[in-house]
Amino acid sequence: MSLKKQIDAYNVQKEAKLPSDVLALMEQTTNELIAQHIKNKALQVGAKVSNFSLQNHNDEHVELADLLNKGPVIISFYRGNWCPYCNLELKALNDYLPQFKTHSAQLIAISPQLPDETLTTAQKNDLEFNVLSDINNKVAEQFGLLFTLDERIQALYSQFGIDFEKYYGDKSYKLPLPATYVINKRGIITYAFLNEDYTLRAEPIDVMAALESEQY
Repeated sequence: MSLKKQIDAYNVQKEAKLPSDVLALMEQTTNELIAQHIKNKALQVGAKVSNFSLQNHNDEHVELADLLNKGPVIISFYRGNWCPYCNLELKALNDYLPQFKTHSAQLIAISPQLPDETLTTAQKNDLEFNVLSDINNKVAEQFGLLFTLDERIQALYSQFGIDFEKYYGDKSYKLPLPATYVINKRGIITYAFLNEDYTLRAEPIDVMAALESEQY
């Protein structure tokens, strides 16, 4: 089943579960975020990515340059393990990992979560790739993905029991736009999927096609 079909199925459940005013607020704030055109200012295909080093879920430092020495790198920026859309995407990418590896591609996921929560993400989803903690969103900011969650959604998520201080160590409510990139061995972005609508995610098959389209 494609990731889109999985998300569509989840959306049906969500719409049946949540009150109409809550759904309306989610849609309104998403449309307002779309109107900010954040993705237009973020890194796009053809851009050179600066090196970075982050801690993974096993308390090890992972450096982009080291990964690129082995092959192309796939990066998935996600919001947190409390986000069902993120979990669906990470699992879908994990399922494609054997195919990514046929092109010597390294897959990493990045969020501003604290290391303990990053470990929870990896364990909960049985992920077999590096899940990195971007504390204070330094790498997300480098990619131009950073935004501040709307105050109305902050309050709503609090009602849902999502404790941002627990997940991120602060209450800045700054998150990255969910985004998926493919970076070739030269550090150049060859594929980019990003959208202010957090319910839209890259299809792993499209990521695979991006790997197949270039001679690395």
